[in-house]
Amino acid sequence: MIYQNILTGIKNEILYITINREKKLNALNKDTLTELADVIAFVQTSDEVKAVLLTGAGEKAFVAGADISEFSSYTAEQGEALARNGQITVFDAIENSSKPFLAAINGFALGGGLELAMACHIRLAADTAKLGLPEVTLGLIPGYGGTQRLTQLVGKGRAAEMIMTAEMITAERAEKIGLVNHVVAAGDLISRSEEILNKIRQRAPLAISAAIRAVNAVYCEGINGFETEIQEFGKRFGNEDFNEGVSAFLEKRAPVFKGR
Repeated sequence: MIYQNILTGIKNEILYITINREKKLNALNKDTLTELADVIAFVQTSDEVKAVLLTGAGEKAFVAGADISEFSSYTAEQGEALARNGQITVFDAIENSSKPFLAAINGFALGGGLELAMACHIRLAADTAKLGLPEVTLGLIPGYGGTQRLTQLVGKGRAAEMIMTAEMITAERAEKIGLVNHVVAAGDLISRSEEILNKIRQRAPLAISAAIRAVNAVYCEGINGFETEIQEFGKRFGNEDFNEGVSAFLEKRAPVFKGR
């Protein structure tokens, strides 16, 4: 697929995805979501990619919400289909990815933009960023997992307040309540994000994937997260990366993992 709304590139086993609709504050329209779904699927099958850095074009916005003009005349059935398809192909696909996604929040992360960041495994924000879920000002509620993931990250009371007041919060406040991992100067956002991802990509890829599944199991209804952890732990003993990790530890050298 030739992308019109996102930019992609691979460097040092990191896939960079940039939402590239700067004049629209990188708002998510159907075409952008389709392109994101395609590149997310590519990540799962690519041997070139060990981690993903997701950000927005320009200095103003990460993603300032959904493109309202596209769904302003939708029926209830169309609205439900929009949310269901987006959640499955983009937001849930990111959260359940076998490879880590990091959101570098360079500006406004509102509505679907904040939901996109929350689907990622790690979030860094520029000190100038503003975050919020303003859907109730349109007579809507978040439709891409916002009510669920925000509650998981910051707790029921804080999530309810953010969603029902529709007020934006600062990056500093977001870090304080656990919504983002780190706040950095805007000029350092990408380099700090790369620093974290470069650490991750030096670790055993199969173990990283297993860790993602085990952490996600905390929130999966009907799944015992402790049992998931036990099973994933046991599986690691049967692969080459485990043998390499142990040998490197005993030999006091850096391991060279191959994802096998």
